[in-house]
Amino acid sequence: MKEISTLIEKACRNLNIDSLNGMQKQMLETAQRPHDIILLSPTGTGKTLAFLLPVLQRIDPRAAGVQALVLVPSRELALQIESVLRKIAAGIKIVCCYGGHSVREESKSLAVAPALIVGTPGRIADHLRRGRLSLDTLDTLVLDEFDKCLALGFHDEMKEIIAPLKEVKKKILTSATDSESLPAFTALRRPVKLDFLGSKRSEENINERLSLYRIDSPEKDKLDTLLVLLRNLKPALTLIFCNQRESVDRVQQFLTNQGIIAEAFHGGMEQADRERALCKFRNCSSYICVSTDLAARGLDIPEVKYIIHYHLPVDLESFTHRNGRTARMHAEGEAFMIVDLTEQLPEYARQATAFRLDPTSNLLQTPPMATLHFAAGKKEKISKGDIVGFLTQKGGLTADEIGFIEVKDHYCYAAVARDKAHETLRRLRDEKIKGKKVKISFSY
Repeated sequence: MKEISTLIEKACRNLNIDSLNGMQKQMLETAQRPHDIILLSPTGTGKTLAFLLPVLQRIDPRAAGVQALVLVPSRELALQIESVLRKIAAGIKIVCCYGGHSVREESKSLAVAPALIVGTPGRIADHLRRGRLSLDTLDTLVLDEFDKCLALGFHDEMKEIIAPLKEVKKKILTSATDSESLPAFTALRRPVKLDFLGSKRSEENINERLSLYRIDSPEKDKLDTLLVLLRNLKPALTLIFCNQRESVDRVQQFLTNQGIIAEAFHGGMEQADRERALCKFRNCSSYICVSTDLAARGLDIPEVKYIIHYHLPVDLESFTHRNGRTARMHAEGEAFMIVDLTEQLPEYARQATAFRLDPTSNLLQTPPMATLHFAAGKKEKISKGDIVGFLTQKGGLTADEIGFIEVKDHYCYAAVARDKAHETLRRLRDEKIKGKKVKISFSY
């Protein structure tokens, strides 16, 4: 088991936080006791780090076999947790398994058992059925956003995975909503419930950091009102929520037609397209992302400033999770609810303040970064350091002109200063990276 003080120090340093919050500290203390744990915590409070630290503390780098499994409801959440792990868990093998990812690549990675696996129930169950994965050595099981896993219909897959695990020593179940009963297959032993959902202090802190506004649309079609609102906001990362995939596409296309760079994100898109959209939003190649509630949970993009409810949320839970994408940790955020003449604000949003739009204002700006796509990644032995060196030495960029870099299995995304992007691409056209000719293009 790892020394916890060393883990905490490394996590805080690599994640750029000053110290653990109260919930994370209490989670660590509780994890030392011989009980399973149910952690109930609002979005944006550092729940991921809260359960990862106890998990990593229990892992023995010298032991063989899979020691920890983290089950999550979505590919995006799996990738996000993997990203956090790689910043704080050097020295142990980690494999991420999810639908839409290459089964062949995952099978190769599982051939030598990793210490820790993060995955979605469907993909993990498939690996178990086909004998590619054994959980006989499992010590710790985490069911992250367990309520969402059930809501998405993963009951049977989770039962198939969890029911045979009789020797697991620690189970951690996390959720952003409370539930009176849990399925029998979870088999929690004397669970300790850490409930931060109804904490008055927590609610007050979130409300203090989040400003909620109401905007009346004179038309049932809210597109023109949305456009005026965006022109009234200082440039910052903005999530626009719609209730249907078709509406996401329509709103995104409308903004594009207005000359505004905006990404779409919903479950009907191919996995690669979703990853590209999130990457461009995260690295400030686009200030705007239009999404269904798929982006309302599990996505940790701390810099999101504005939430726009283009469609009113279907219930309080949706409202809470959408707003939870901003005002995260100690940051402040603003949420806007666009209401047409036929709609009324739900009871839980009646405290919204009227927001006055200036029809002559236009604060919109072109995002400062553009994204380059490299057709090679981890499996071709390409690292972030390789990309940075290539862009500075061959592309003529300074460190300040290079932004966020994401390296996937067979491709990379790199954000570069938008005003230097075309010249950089021209310079790189005939250059090789690590002795290989790699296709490089703009990510549209």
